[in-house]
Amino acid sequence: MSALPKQIFHRLQDDKEIEITINKFKNVTDYGGQRILDILLICSQRFKEERFESCLQLAQCVLDIVWEMLNTGDWKEVPVIWRKVYTYGAIYKAAAYYAMGKLEQCIHASDYGLLMGAPILDNILNDIISAAAARIHPCKQTTSIDDALANAGDHHRNDDIDPQRQITQLSCPSLDYFRKHYFCTKEPVILTDVIDHWPALGARRWSIQRLKDIAGHRTVPIEIGTRYTDDSWTQKLMPLSKFIDEFITMESNQESGYLAQHQLFEQIPELRTDICVPDYCCIIDDNNDDVDATVLTNAWFGPQGTISPLHHDPYHNLFAQVMGRKYIRLYPEHESENVYPYPTKLLSNTSQVDVEFPNFENYPNFANAEYLECIIEPGQLLYIPPRCWHYVRSLDISFSVSFWW
Repeated sequence: MSALPKQIFHRLQDDKEIEITINKFKNVTDYGGQRILDILLICSQRFKEERFESCLQLAQCVLDIVWEMLNTGDWKEVPVIWRKVYTYGAIYKAAAYYAMGKLEQCIHASDYGLLMGAPILDNILNDIISAAAARIHPCKQTTSIDDALANAGDHHRNDDIDPQRQITQLSCPSLDYFRKHYFCTKEPVILTDVIDHWPALGARRWSIQRLKDIAGHRTVPIEIGTRYTDDSWTQKLMPLSKFIDEFITMESNQESGYLAQHQLFEQIPELRTDICVPDYCCIIDDNNDDVDATVLTNAWFGPQGTISPLHHDPYHNLFAQVMGRKYIRLYPEHESENVYPYPTKLLSNTSQVDVEFPNFENYPNFANAEYLECIIEPGQLLYIPPRCWHYVRSLDISFSVSFWW
């Protein structure tokens, strides 16, 4: 067996936090909450007694019960207390696996807690993952995956872009200039020479192999299907290495897989140190009294051909390209009627039109809608204003980072 680091073990011995959860959870005892908490308390006791097999079984029992609550109805409507209790179950499951020397199972259980739960105990799950990962020594491949894929991709060139529709490029403008000419006017622009200092683009340059070495053992959500508007579209949780093997390096796979709009850097801090939030994200709208200073950072990683259908978001967006290239087309907000949004509330921010193969009989006004376009290259930032419609297609294996604020 492998002993947990003392600081982690001692934090799991402290009952104060779990007592706070119990008091909050009393309001939902009609849904079996008391039974769940009784099991959780016994689970905690088994862990203190170092009866790890029993602790593991009880933790799994808690997770199985709470899983049903997490997957009933709209995710946004799930009370956060259920997610916290799920996290407790994941913590004890992961800690038991660690103590039993089952390190990969420990990391897998921890990731489920991070993805489905809520932060507790100073996000102890990240500490458990770090301790487990430090004990795992993955085999390095003698030949780089990236070398084998270097020539793959859609050889779409910048000169294929209509010069009249090309998005303006600007080298590292001042914050004041960017605010005055683009942020306030809601004009898109490509910014160059802004993120060259990122380790992900230099000293610790990201590649397929590097991502696999650092995070291949981590469980992540993957979108399966070409577009999220398709009836066959679904999501699966899987290790990043499996995603790479099945959807990135295996050309014969008929399905499309995409790690899309995921807060990967919150889940895996080792990757977060390779990027930085651009200074432009500190600019705020003086006319908006309800300002949220939070910057939401999302990862987008997938093979050539992944598509984000034409849609808009309510945020300012700096879209950073780290690996590969993407073709992006933008339609201004005032063209909303001409891009034919879905009539349903759920998809009201998404166009019904297939941008590159439009059906003009069904959507005749789309032919007259004005747009801008570009091919974004590694090291470039694209500013996408709020409610600006955008369509994205990967020309290569691609990794992008979006900063919403």
